[in-house]
Amino acid sequence: MLAPLDQPFVVLPWHDPAVDPIGFDPRSRYLELFWLSALGPTTTLLLRRIADGFDSFPDGFELDVPGTATCLGLQPSGPRSHAFTRALERSVLFGLARTHSQGLVVRRRIPPISQRYLSRLPESLREVHADWVAPAASIGEHETWRAKVLAQAMLEAGDDHATTERQLLAVGVPPAAAVDALRWALDRTYAAAG
Repeated sequence: MLAPLDQPFVVLPWHDPAVDPIGFDPRSRYLELFWLSALGPTTTLLLRRIADGFDSFPDGFELDVPGTATCLGLQPSGPRSHAFTRALERSVLFGLARTHSQGLVVRRRIPPISQRYLSRLPESLREVHADWVAPAASIGEHETWRAKVLAQAMLEAGDDHATTERQLLAVGVPPAAAVDALRWALDRTYAAAG
């Protein structure tokens, strides 16, 4: 059961040692391509907003429910607020969050989509999915190093996660290698921030 939305709503990070090493950033193109049809656009955008919040407050933060709902084009309270509540509930239903007494514990990394939901996607997306989850070892050591250095340079220059990932893909880095490079660069950035 969700905490009441008219009281402080606290969002905490969910660290999962089984999912985090293989998971995807909520702002990743992976979420948009493969999870969007299962989650719906509101839950997808909500997860991205929460991921942005974790960048500023890695240990958790109080979610501005009215502000977040309004930014998503939803009613924050009243009889028409059910869409925002439904987005929160869908994040729990799909195992991307779980409730706690004052709000939600939300995954920092989104797991690969299950075979059940993957099978519901168009064939073209099912074929592309293999490129996203294939081992990144299929590219050479120099290309792996190049992708990591490029990702780190873009983040240091102020590019966000999604832009960095899209640029890596645009210059021909295979999806799985782009995701690994971005993870590596983010880990270094967070470690340097202390």
